[in-house]
Amino acid sequence: MENSKIIIGYIIYLPIVIILTIYISKMLFKNGRLFMIDIFKGKEDIALATNKLFEIGFYLINIGFALYIMEIHYYQSAELSYQGLMEILSKKIGGFTIYLGLILFLNLYLFFRGRSKSRKTVLRTTNQ
Repeated sequence: MENSKIIIGYIIYLPIVIILTIYISKMLFKNGRLFMIDIFKGKEDIALATNKLFEIGFYLINIGFALYIMEIHYYQSAELSYQGLMEILSKKIGGFTIYLGLILFLNLYLFFRGRSKSRKTVLRTTNQ
């Protein structure tokens, strides 16, 4: 019975983390498109290609991490209850959501940093 509850946990966990990752990625890279165009000084083709590569990397890192932490450990002598399963899932999904938020802010930082460096380069070339 315990193994079937763990399988149920996986069936709940995987769609949630994958949908969260896809949603965050779509929002980040849809809005990050403008930053990339600005960073690449209006060269839309290279900006969009770079943005798409970052999006693919975002998927690989985050879905890979979600799969890496997927294993449900249950070490108590009593049988795993549905309450216990929900508590384990809440910690796993909550932890993954916090991790995803940190990765989101890291990406935003990189967008802003790239934009700042791009503008400094423009200022240097116009001042010379």
